[in-house]
Amino acid sequence: MSKIKIAIAGSSGRMGRILLEQIAQSDDLQLHAALEHAGSPLVGHDAGELQAALRGIMITGDVEAGLRGADVLIDFTRPEGTMEHLAICQRLGVSMVVGTTGLNAQQKAQLGAAAQKIGIVFAPNMSVGVNLVFKLLETASRVLSHGYDIEIIEAHHRHKVDAPSGTALGLGEVIARTLGRDLEKCAVYGREGVTGERDPSTIGFATVRGGDIVGDHTVLYAGIGERIEITHKASSRATFAIGALRAARYLKENAAGMYDMQDVLGLKD
Repeated sequence: MSKIKIAIAGSSGRMGRILLEQIAQSDDLQLHAALEHAGSPLVGHDAGELQAALRGIMITGDVEAGLRGADVLIDFTRPEGTMEHLAICQRLGVSMVVGTTGLNAQQKAQLGAAAQKIGIVFAPNMSVGVNLVFKLLETASRVLSHGYDIEIIEAHHRHKVDAPSGTALGLGEVIARTLGRDLEKCAVYGREGVTGERDPSTIGFATVRGGDIVGDHTVLYAGIGERIEITHKASSRATFAIGALRAARYLKENAAGMYDMQDVLGLKD
């Protein structure tokens, strides 16, 4: 069986390096292209400098040339870069696994439109465990829909540029959808001063940034006399890379369309 040809955007970044490591350890995947922005000092260097087992692939800033012949692009970069890559993938018929966070409504709509031509897995978090939490929240939110205040607490490393995290927002969206609420109208993104009593219909978010925290997320259901907490803690970015490569395998076997990790993991009803 032929191997799945994977291109990695932002190959020298934190996630890029872990993806390269996971590809090097796999039996059914091969690195097709290691992409970097045109101004990167690594352009023209061998990808083996990042992962010795992948020697022979040159890091390139020419995204279109790098993507020719690829099966799947995995992209954990920035929204503007992801949109540029999306246009090229559409032209070339390359599927995409998108783990980029901070996309606005218009950019998400562009992903949806492109999914008519190519396969796209888009998820705020590629971790298998986090996506199981998404499923658990549907049940918890139905059972605890009355008499429980809902708060989402997330913590990440000091270098993360968006807040709340895409995962925290994804958790909120699952809860709001299950409860028949609009997250844009019921979310509270911080409290300061005299705020008055808590509105029971709101979903609160609290954000922590510091050190090298990979990613912690807790959903708190606070009732009278008890609290229920559903928590996921990531100790390594490898969990996101493993999920992303699982998504790449899924795209190889499925037609054009917009998918998420619930599809990949078979968690949809």
